[in-house]
This record gives sequence, structure tokens and C-alpha cells, in this order.
Amino acid sequence: MEYLVFCLAAAGFILLVMGKWVYDDHKAKKDFLKKLKNNYGIIEEKDYGADRFQAVTKFFTHHREEEQIDDITWNDLGGDAVYRHMNTALSSTGEEYLYYLLRTPGKKAVDSKHFEELVTYFEEHEKERIDMQILFKKLGYTGRFSMYDYLDHLDILGDRNNIKNYITLALYAVFIGIFFVNETLGILGFIGVMAYAMFSYFVEKADIEPYITSFAYVMHLLDVTEKMTESPVPVIKEECQKMKECRRKLQSFQRGSFWLMSNARMSGSGNPLDILFDYLRMAFHLDLMKFNNMLKQIKEHTKEVDMLFALSGYIECAIVVGNYRKSLNGEYCIPEFAENAPLEIEELAHPLLKEPVKNSIRAQKGVLLTGSNASGKSTFLKSVALAALMAQTIHTVCAKAYRGDHYRILSSMALKDDLLGGESYYIVEIRSMKRIIDETKKNKKVLCFVDEVLRGTNTVERIAASCEILKSLSKRGTICFAATHDIELTDLLNEEYDNYHFEEEIEQGDVVFNYILKPGKATTRNAIKLLSVMGYDGEIVKTAAKRADDFVNTGIWHR
Repeated sequence: MEYLVFCLAAAGFILLVMGKWVYDDHKAKKDFLKKLKNNYGIIEEKDYGADRFQAVTKFFTHHREEEQIDDITWNDLGGDAVYRHMNTALSSTGEEYLYYLLRTPGKKAVDSKHFEELVTYFEEHEKERIDMQILFKKLGYTGRFSMYDYLDHLDILGDRNNIKNYITLALYAVFIGIFFVNETLGILGFIGVMAYAMFSYFVEKADIEPYITSFAYVMHLLDVTEKMTESPVPVIKEECQKMKECRRKLQSFQRGSFWLMSNARMSGSGNPLDILFDYLRMAFHLDLMKFNNMLKQIKEHTKEVDMLFALSGYIECAIVVGNYRKSLNGEYCIPEFAENAPLEIEELAHPLLKEPVKNSIRAQKGVLLTGSNASGKSTFLKSVALAALMAQTIHTVCAKAYRGDHYRILSSMALKDDLLGGESYYIVEIRSMKRIIDETKKNKKVLCFVDEVLRGTNTVERIAASCEILKSLSKRGTICFAATHDIELTDLLNEEYDNYHFEEEIEQGDVVFNYILKPGKATTRNAIKLLSVMGYDGEIVKTAAKRADDFVNTGIWHR
């Protein structure tokens, strides 16, 4: 009787736990669905750890191409911050492909016309968009590491087989047989084999656990892409056909994957059934045996896995871009491209500024910017560069209108001394500039941005060298935006470059910047006045101003 009561109590407890899990799971799904409907166009910036963000870059590093945005330019433009600002992807495929897309301007990453079809379709069809987002939520994230961290290093595992696992299963069968002859020996032998199996499981699992996680993600990828191919979304017909071809080649990889893929392992859901199956895996090595079989398959079909990853990521990127456009409240445009067209941008804003001052520019040749520190030169350079980058990647520009050609985008702006490499700022700077010059020699259309050319050396040589470098860029047809404090360059380069400037005013003892781009070179000098605003001794300010005026009038520095 007591045994029966215990069993009923245990069963009741298990049912209670399972009921609670089902309720929580249902509520979580309902809340998520509500969020997808109500929060479209709202971007909640994610929290990235160092490892997590490093994983985001792996699809990009696995697909390096010559025309991509290099590290110097990406860092100059604050690319990571721009990426974080717009990323609302619900899966690793979407996150990693978005990063790759933003660093791959041109026609290789996306076909602009087809991409627009996808973005527009998901903007206009809420149900289909939500259905897709639910699939991407199911696909989920890989965690601290990318799938490519392991797919690129499968050879480390060597050749694996299941001989030891088959022997363990045979011993289980032997001791089950012995049980009917000698119960004690059978039970002790069975327990002994199980203890060995569990111990060896954790030893072997420690070596392959990261790969199991990545394989489980491939399983999710196969499952989700199968459901995508069954969806009634007409604009992804081409992608679905490619997915079907890849999945067909991976059928043997997928067969029996249940024993490898654990929801508890991937999501930490706490489902009692998942926990039970985890114990079965420990005792009988069912997932390890499946892993060894799958290892051989995935080595032969890495290309197909990569294709599925890219296709699903591409589709989710269209949803992410639509969400980003919605968040801009109409303050964006879709770019227009034309061969050999001048670069024209109307009412341009920096994508990360909440209340930006908008400026317009038309550039058929180089642009030289002058003005004091903090007047807006660097921000404007970054705004133009990001406009060109976003135009050629996600076809979304924070401006009223954007027209131009397809460019190779490069910059030399936020450089630092290379202390570990033992190189001075000037050496780092001239190396950075040389890479831009070398790129123009390849007869490509280059759009480049330079903030303070050769600031790391003396005035005379800086002006002389800067003048010739900027002239050489102009002669090769490159559109170069350059900011400088050297007002002399505006006269030396007035035929090759259009002059624009920013200015500020001193009002009631304070510095006021309007950040409005104006034609022509800067005609005011406020650097010395700023000393007074910041509380410097009046004699220092007065003497400095007198010395500057004397140089302007005579061209000579007097003692």
C-alpha cells in the first residue's frame, strides 16, 4: 500500500512539473507573439559580451572578399555600433549574415532588386513576417561561439568510430541475460557497465561538446529551412529551391538526429522529457554514436551547410532591415544608382544621432572640409561614408535622397600609434594612406575619407605632402572627402577640390556650434578665442592672438 501511495505521489509530482512547464512554455510563446506584433519598428539594443560579438563576425571572416570594408574603415566609421543599433535578428544566421552584409558593399552579398522585394513583402504581410520570425526564434543562437568556429576545424577530431560504444551496448545485453540466471550478478554487472558508460561519456563529451552544440544547431537549421520551404511566401521561392537541394544532400546527416539534438542542451528549457532523454544518452551513448556518423557526413557536405546558413540569414536580414526602416519613421530613402553619376545626398543624417543636423552635398570631385575642432567635420565625413556604405549594402540611407555610383569605400580617420608593433603615429598614418592610393591604381571607383591628412608630422612637410597626396587622388578620378585644419590647402587644391566648411560662434562667453555645412573655406579662427572661453589667462590669449595676426600679415613667425 505504501509503495502504491509513493508511486502515485511521484506520478502526481511529475505531472505537476510537466503541467507547469507546459503552461510556462505556452505563456512565453504567447508573450513573444504579442511582442512581435506590437514592437515592430522598435529596436531594443542587445547586450553583447566580447565572446558573443566575436561570434557574430565569423560568417564574414569565413567569406572574405577583396571588395569588402576593411578593418580600418569599419573601425573609423563605428561599424560595430551601427550594427548593434539596427540588429534585431532572432537567430545566429541572421546576426552573422547582417554583419557580413554591412561589410560587403556591392552586388555579391545581395541582389538589390530581389532584396527590396523581400523587405517590402515582409513589411506589408504581418502574418507571414511573424511566422518567419517564429521560425528564426526556434533556430535561435549558437551562444558564445559561431558554428564556423567548429566547422572550420573538424579535422582536429580525426577519424572516429563506434567500436567501443557497440562493445558497451553488447555488455548491457550480456548482463541482462545473466540477470535471468543470477539476479545479483546481473544487476551488479549492469550497474557497473552503466557507471563505466557514464564516466566515459563525460570524458568523451568534454572533447566533442562544442561540436555537438554546433551539430545540434545544424539540426535546427535543417528543421527550420524545411518549414521555410513549406511556407506560402512567394518571394523566397528561389531561396527555398536552393534549400531543398541542400537538404536532400544532408538527409543521412539528419536521419536519427533526435538522439544528438537535445532541447535541454540548446535552450535550457527544463522539460522533464528532455532531461530523461539526456540520462538515456549518458547511459547508452546514443548521441555520441550519432555524432560519429554525422561527423563523416558533415565533412563531405560543409558547402551545403554553409549555403543553408547563408540563405536563412539572407531572409532574416530582409526582416531586420524592414524593422530598421520602420524605426526611422520615414526618415530614410532607398538609394538610386547610375554609372559615373556624381554623389548627391539630400538632408543627410548620421544614423546614430537622435537629433541630427541634416546637410546636403553634391560631389563630382573631391571635397575639402575646414573648420575648428568639434565643429562637425568628422561627423559629416562619417555620415557621408555610412550613407554610401548603407546604400550599397542594406539599401537604406538616413537621408531624403541618395544618388551615386557603386564605390570602393575606404577611410583613414581614427588612427592610433601601434605600440606593440613599434610604429609611430606618422608611420601608421602613411601606411593607411598608401593602401587608399594603391586601391586607386587598380582603376576602381574609390570613395575615400581622410580626417586630417598626415597630422603626425611637422607643418611644412605635412602641407606639402598632403597637397600632393590629395592631388594624386583627384587625378585618378577618386572622390575624396578630406578634413583639414591647414587652411593653406584650400588655395593649393582649389581646382581639384570643392571647399566647404563648418563654423562656430562665441555667444555670451560660450561656444555655439550649428553644424551646418557651408560652401567655401573657413574664414574665421576661433581656436585662440576658445582658450579664453575655457578660462585661460588673458595675457596668454591676447599675446597668442597678436602673434597669429602677425603671421597672417607677414608670413613670418617673429620671436
